Amino acid sequence: MKIAVFSDVQGNLPAMQTVVEHIRRWDPDLVVMNGDLVNRGPSSDRCLELFLQLRDEAGWLPVRGNHEDYVLHCSDNEPDSTLDLDMRRFADWTARQLGPLAESLRDWPDHLCLHGPADDWLHCTHGSMAGNRIGISASIADEDLAPRVPSDVHLFVVAHTHKPLEREYQGVRILNVGSAGSPFDEDPRASYAQIEHRHGRWQTRIVRLDYDRDQTERDFRQSGFLDEGGPLARFIFEEWRRARLMMPHFRERYRQPLLAGELDLHTAVERFLAQVD
Repeated sequence: MKIAVFSDVQGNLPAMQTVVEHIRRWDPDLVVMNGDLVNRGPSSDRCLELFLQLRDEAGWLPVRGNHEDYVLHCSDNEPDSTLDLDMRRFADWTARQLGPLAESLRDWPDHLCLHGPADDWLHCTHGSMAGNRIGISASIADEDLAPRVPSDVHLFVVAHTHKPLEREYQGVRILNVGSAGSPFDEDPRASYAQIEHRHGRWQTRIVRLDYDRDQTERDFRQSGFLDEGGPLARFIFEEWRRARLMMPHFRERYRQPLLAGELDLHTAVERFLAQVD
């Protein structure tokens, strides 16, 4: 049994096309898109259209990530403050780009449990058992994993952190498939996982793929995402370009001044990016 799992495309069509082509050549029995197909990128509409085609024609399965939730939240709710309006402009832009297509996200499940050979259960979710915004990374201590990891599966497949990872907790193997569209491990190549049941257990492999990043940059600049997506659009672009997570450092430095109204989001982003190495 062969299963491919990819995640965190985040509106990056050239990366998704490369991953899809590679998966098709590998010819798995099942493919799972493990959340965050859309948002934070310039081509969410075309990525969603491609996935829906693959779902209809080849039975590819979706899991809903935090960015699917966020786009639907923005579609359903008005901003509750000026700061909230500025913070979510990129997601509002994505919601407008998707239009009626966004409704297809509503029935996507949060979890998929797959019964493999020899009763070897495989569980897929975007973040962890604690929620799709709570991930599993190398820095999480074992004592903090208990609410995040199921106890009754052989392989727990997650994403969200944009960093590939393999570790084990109380007999459960954990596989983080990384990000197809915006890795944060300083390796800009697309990432996905090949999982195969052989020799009585799940065998796993992280695949890294070069793709046309020049085209993705053109998509960012030509789609309207950078011009219309608000202050965080440029921040998101820089995270993609550098293949590095910067948001936690930004929040640590500017969260309180922003909440206190001491400066606006545009100024905070400009100051932060001017100081990034």
